[in-house]
Amino acid sequence: MARKSSGRGQRDLTVKVKTARGRKLSSTLWLQRQLNDPYVQRAKVEGFRGRAAFKILELDDKYRFLVPGARVVDLGCAPGGWCQVAVPRINALGEKKGKAVGRIIGLDLQEVEPIAGAEIHQLDFMADGADAQVKEWLGGRADVVMSDMAAASSGHKQTDHLRIIALCEAAAELAFDVLDEGGTFVAKVLQGGAEGSLQAELKRRFRTVANVKPPASRSDSSEKFVVARGFRTGD
Repeated sequence: MARKSSGRGQRDLTVKVKTARGRKLSSTLWLQRQLNDPYVQRAKVEGFRGRAAFKILELDDKYRFLVPGARVVDLGCAPGGWCQVAVPRINALGEKKGKAVGRIIGLDLQEVEPIAGAEIHQLDFMADGADAQVKEWLGGRADVVMSDMAAASSGHKQTDHLRIIALCEAAAELAFDVLDEGGTFVAKVLQGGAEGSLQAELKRRFRTVANVKPPASRSDSSEKFVVARGFRTGD
């Protein structure tokens, strides 16, 4: 690796990575991007498990759904960055005296390293009875259901598009089953926002629906996030 001089008395801090023998160019470019990503560096400094933590942090700064006392479900929670952000904001550890204590349930197909203040379960949220299990763990309904899930890339754009849509729709279906009146649903979608049929269903079931791209989402990424607030349990 080498650092390139800017020629103006200051160093250009962009890290250049040479392609090692046996390593694909795509892997080299990914490594170079990671090394130069300020959110990756911030995540290390601030103790988050990944840069994705800043996406939910920025979304919550704008929409304020992770409040003390909130009951939260994090779908596909690995490696745990969203749970890490939620724990202090919902006061899951009870550290904010005089504030309500929240709860967060993290679900994933794989094992996730424990997070203080979060309850992590290895569960397929699309399995039969998953919604009932989540409500049992929470001791009632949720105030927030959130998901940063993305299907593994196949390298085929249209296939990946359909997989992400399917995940978002499945997450929404669980949210409809477990959210309490006035609840919030946050999930990864694509550049155009939620697909037409899902967007229409969200608008029917929630009072407000926004499709946003937080600053932490890379500019070259096609992802956006849908933030649906004010769930109507009677619909």
